[in-house]
Amino acid sequence: MSSNYELDARLRETFGTNASRRQRHDKKVPVIVYGAGKDNESLMLDHHQVMNSLGKEAFHSAIIDLKTDAGSQQVILREVQMHPHRPTVLHIDFQRIKATEKLHMKVPLHFEGADVAPGVKIDGGILAHPMTELDITCLPRDLPEYIAIDVSEMQMNQSLHLSDIQLPEAVELTATAYHEGEDPTVAIVTAPKVVEEEELEAADEAEAGELAEDQPADDEAAPADSDRAKSEE
Repeated sequence: MSSNYELDARLRETFGTNASRRQRHDKKVPVIVYGAGKDNESLMLDHHQVMNSLGKEAFHSAIIDLKTDAGSQQVILREVQMHPHRPTVLHIDFQRIKATEKLHMKVPLHFEGADVAPGVKIDGGILAHPMTELDITCLPRDLPEYIAIDVSEMQMNQSLHLSDIQLPEAVELTATAYHEGEDPTVAIVTAPKVVEEEELEAADEAEAGELAEDQPADDEAAPADSDRAKSEE
């Protein structure tokens, strides 16, 4: 199971725009908790505690113990609303979970062994990963913190596709995550762009040199107007 986190919550007793502004001014984050067949709850969290948790990758795919005066409940993070210009959390949505109901989650991918992959270490390539997370379903007890992908044997220009990924036991790809028949690239070792740019610059310089050779030299230039006028006389 994913690492558990704990957050201390308080009941939110006042509502509306002005109340929300006062709460944020007091470094509190308005929260909604829903799901598991229960009524929605309006709570508040400490902003510093929330920001500290959001900075940890595992928190975003973890089962979280939300503690209140009425007891503790297990939730997962569903939505975070941030201020457009400041590092301020405006609102958070949590979903309650049930041990017997499957979760639909996005879990990060960890690419292991990139520094020893022959395509990187020997051939000087770089590992690109077009996909950084997977859409999965599983029971809460089977929720992984991340999915590890071994790339230590990858050669230059070699690709890993979704069908190459071995998921943890009891974890499945979400049925609607990808169209039937698709097999998207998860990782690929490619030549560095810097090398490609240098090759293009060299080609441009060579082409410029060829064009220069086709131009007449200074002593072969067309006669000036004054010389042409003399010849006409």
